[in-house]
Amino acid sequence: MATIKIKQIKSGIGQTVRQKRTLQALGFIKMHQTIEKEATPQIMGMVNKVAHLLTVIK
Repeated sequence: MATIKIKQIKSGIGQTVRQKRTLQALGFIKMHQTIEKEATPQIMGMVNKVAHLLTVIK
C-alpha cells in the first residue's frame, strides 16, 4: 500500500480534546515532526480531521 509523509505545522494547544487525541493517535509528540504512515482509509480520515494542523508531504 502507498505511504504518505505528514508533518505537524501547528500546535494542538487550544484545540479540542478530540483533535489532540487524533494527533496522539497519529503518533505526533512534538511540533515539526514528520511521520510516515500507510495511506489507509482510517489514517486518511484522521489526517482530514486535523488537516488545519498538518501538511502532507508527497
